[in-house]
Amino acid sequence: MKYDQRTRDYVARRTAEGLAKKDIIRCLKRFVAREICPHLPHTIQTTESLPQTA
Repeated sequence: MKYDQRTRDYVARRTAEGLAKKDIIRCLKRFVAREICPHLPHTIQTTESLPQTA
């Protein structure tokens, strides 16, 4: 919220709309999660159990 101009503009806009800082941070976290999620590796879940090693 200090360094990125896009984030500062967003915070200013949402503050003008009447949101609290806590709510703005929550919205920013959700935005970051939506941006990062597609880049995470997807795991394949199977119904078979994995072999046990001793």
